[in-house]
Amino acid sequence: MIFSFLADPEFLEGIIRILFVFVLITAAFTLSTRNIASLLTVYAVQSLLLVLIASFLYMIEGNQTLLAIAALTLVSKVLLIPLFINLIGEKIKISRDLKFNYLEPTASLLVSIGLILLAYVFLSGFFSEYILGKLFFIGAVIGLSLTLMGMLVIFSRKKVITKVIGYLTMENGVLLFGIFVADLPFIIEILIVIDLMILVLLTTILAIGLDSTREEYHQRLQTLKIWSGRED
Repeated sequence: MIFSFLADPEFLEGIIRILFVFVLITAAFTLSTRNIASLLTVYAVQSLLLVLIASFLYMIEGNQTLLAIAALTLVSKVLLIPLFINLIGEKIKISRDLKFNYLEPTASLLVSIGLILLAYVFLSGFFSEYILGKLFFIGAVIGLSLTLMGMLVIFSRKKVITKVIGYLTMENGVLLFGIFVADLPFIIEILIVIDLMILVLLTTILAIGLDSTREEYHQRLQTLKIWSGRED
């Protein structure tokens, strides 16, 4: 009985739509949560939701590339990147990001609602849900909305590490958009490159200062450059 439900495309599409809602909820938490450790947990959960979406979509379409995307996302975004930050966090005290630029959490959440509506209107001008498919159209809208909300995190948060989580959220949005719209093998190539770039960026940030603001980060980076030049 259970397997017959799992083989039903309509049932699977319903699950995917529910997962879309949870993806937006995690984005809302990213905009409002002040504790950095909690932000990392939210990011890992958000990435896991993408793994589930790709897996269920594979069960509908049977495209092996979707399984590869799910596996790569699970390893890099659910396990590797959060673990990498947590390991460093054992040596460096992770503080709370209590300061916001321009927008407080409540205002950010209101703006995010406008961004979702904007994404819907914008994509409606390029795609028709009858041509693209209703599920794929909704997936594209949620993916673009998540990208814009990640950009809003970068715009509204103060500390560098929080802005990195905003970049990671944007990447998740691009991945979700690409799953439903773009060419899947191309997505895997881009995903690998972006993950490597993010790991390098995280290494630099964690080496210089996990809890620094953008201004403090630039000062420490300049100090590191001067120190490296003297060593040469």
